[in-house]
Amino acid sequence: MMKAAVLHANEDLRWEEYSEPKVRPGTVKVRVRATGICGSDVPRVLHNGAHFYPVVLGHEFAGDVTELGEGVKTLKAGDTVSGAPLVPCHSCDDCRQGDYALCKQYSFIGSREQGSFAEYVVIPERNAVKYDPVIPYEQAAMFEPSTVALHGLFCGDYRGGGHVAILGGGTIGLFTMQWAKILGARQVVVFDIDDGRLELAKKLGADAVINTKRDDFEKAALGLTNGNGYDFVFETAGSTVTMRMAFELAANKANLCFIGTPHVDLTFTPKQWENMNRKEFNLTGSWMGYSAPFPGREWEMTAHYFATGQLKFDPALIFRTFPMSKAAEAFALYKNPAQIHGKIMLVND
Repeated sequence: MMKAAVLHANEDLRWEEYSEPKVRPGTVKVRVRATGICGSDVPRVLHNGAHFYPVVLGHEFAGDVTELGEGVKTLKAGDTVSGAPLVPCHSCDDCRQGDYALCKQYSFIGSREQGSFAEYVVIPERNAVKYDPVIPYEQAAMFEPSTVALHGLFCGDYRGGGHVAILGGGTIGLFTMQWAKILGARQVVVFDIDDGRLELAKKLGADAVINTKRDDFEKAALGLTNGNGYDFVFETAGSTVTMRMAFELAANKANLCFIGTPHVDLTFTPKQWENMNRKEFNLTGSWMGYSAPFPGREWEMTAHYFATGQLKFDPALIFRTFPMSKAAEAFALYKNPAQIHGKIMLVND
């Protein structure tokens, strides 16, 4: 047995004894050291969003390999790994094309099978991404949001040399900003309503920041591009306001990518929507962070750039840290989400 934060019903999260998972052929057991609470975990705990009960959630995690299943060749006990949570079927047409996130027969660690809000988790060998132990566990638990950000750049056909707008200064937005800089942006501007997040964006390398509460924010934003608009716009907040804003900030022939997903109805006026016609910009979406060979270059590049320090980590990315045993207390904060400014991290001793 082990200890885990087990969700028994809506808002019923208990730290208790739970069956320790067993390795199977082709899998490894990971001792979880740090795991982040993702925005997608919140409705699972607070809004009846779990697939079934009881369930152990958690999918943004890092830890140490403790046991190898039969046939595992690329890892050894003691390796530090981050977990890629998607478990695609690897045999459907989408998987064969390398579009693993589009697999319809997928499983997912931390929602459809046991996740990382526990002392141990068992994952397929190919889902365990080895990284340099110089990277702290709390930082390595942010591999997954980094890969989501980088995948958005790939989906948006990103190329360096242009003006880039990042709409939303949350965790994924700040990683998107950094990737745009690493891959050669001329200028990256982060937009948010929280001055604290904007200050962190500047600290992490944003060329400029704009608080969209300003009455003249759009004029100021376009002024940074000599009135031409932004060549690449990445919406990362999942807000209907910023999704409409993206259409206004885009330059002619721009590329727009919606990484964030809305949770309420999204409507445009004919004039707002006509921006896409008149500017002839390209609009696409992005889902998760995977490519071929699985789990993809998003994960390899995150491991490399975290280790070199070019992809920066700042303690301010983490709002609060709780012992795993206090998971229920951590989730209770999300009943008033306006008070949360950054990632909440759960750690095992």
